[in-house]
Amino acid sequence: MPTDAPSGATTPVPASDAGAQAGAGGRRAALIINPIKATTADVEGAVRRISTEDGWDEPLIIETTQDDPGHGQAREALDAGVDLVIAAGGDGTVRCVAEELSGSGTMMALVPLGTGNLLARNLDIAVDDPDAAVEAAFRGTERTIDVVHLIVDHAQDAHVFLVMAGIGYDAAIMSDTRDDLKDKVGWLAYVDAGIRNLPGKPARTTISIDGGQPFERRLRSVMGGNCGKIMGGLEIFPGARIDDGLMDLMTIAPKGKLGWLAVVGKLFARGKGKDPSLEYFQCRTAEVTLRDPLDVQLDGDPLGKATHMSFEVRPDSLRLRMPLGYKDPAVVSDPLP
Repeated sequence: MPTDAPSGATTPVPASDAGAQAGAGGRRAALIINPIKATTADVEGAVRRISTEDGWDEPLIIETTQDDPGHGQAREALDAGVDLVIAAGGDGTVRCVAEELSGSGTMMALVPLGTGNLLARNLDIAVDDPDAAVEAAFRGTERTIDVVHLIVDHAQDAHVFLVMAGIGYDAAIMSDTRDDLKDKVGWLAYVDAGIRNLPGKPARTTISIDGGQPFERRLRSVMGGNCGKIMGGLEIFPGARIDDGLMDLMTIAPKGKLGWLAVVGKLFARGKGKDPSLEYFQCRTAEVTLRDPLDVQLDGDPLGKATHMSFEVRPDSLRLRMPLGYKDPAVVSDPLP
């Protein structure tokens, strides 16, 4: 289970000082927004208003497209030399923008407009109040967080994820969730997909942790987590921290007709106990190999099928704004008073 490690967090900036610091030197924000995400809030208007109130320059507004969900827009914002990039959309938009900003030194913030909003839920960013999220983007506290690089099937280029990625049952849920049901009942649509995908056979899997001796398991799912919470407040990586330089790896291996009950029981027991149906490992790198291809997901986005995943934590890679106030120590390693 997770252990304490040095934090990459920086000193918080009080809200009263944020506007004054922002206005110095003609600072500018970029809003990268997914226009498909329906909302009654005027996110663009809120960004323009707070930019004016805090003395920032006119913001750069860029919409994502079906062909480019955020990569090109983030590069455009970086080329423009902005000081803050706000990703407004679902988990896919957030992940694509973060992939480009990671390692750049440019500040990122997010306005959650999707169904899952996984990173926002872990960082206490309002998932049902876009105006509050925009205010936190400009006036919140700064943190430096880890990202995890993932190479799928020995590809040349790596993907980045911020919350979790997996292969097997968890990814099958994401790829099998009905969009029409998501529009009607939100994140409960994932529960429907989860129930429909409960039947299935375990896959023979080989795992290596931090370059160590490989070991074999027969598993339904393998997941790497950078932080722990998913929809409904369930913490599937108990105590995982987003700034400790480590990743939590979870394996799921239900046995028999009642095997899933053991998995759920250990989840609610925060991973305690010796039941092998659910195991946790902590590492900086991990390699997962399967004999047969299974579904893959990154931060809730389906990525097709694969037989190999290589994980590597990149500590302190992304500067991020989040709301001022107390932070759960399971999220960041130095909670605010």
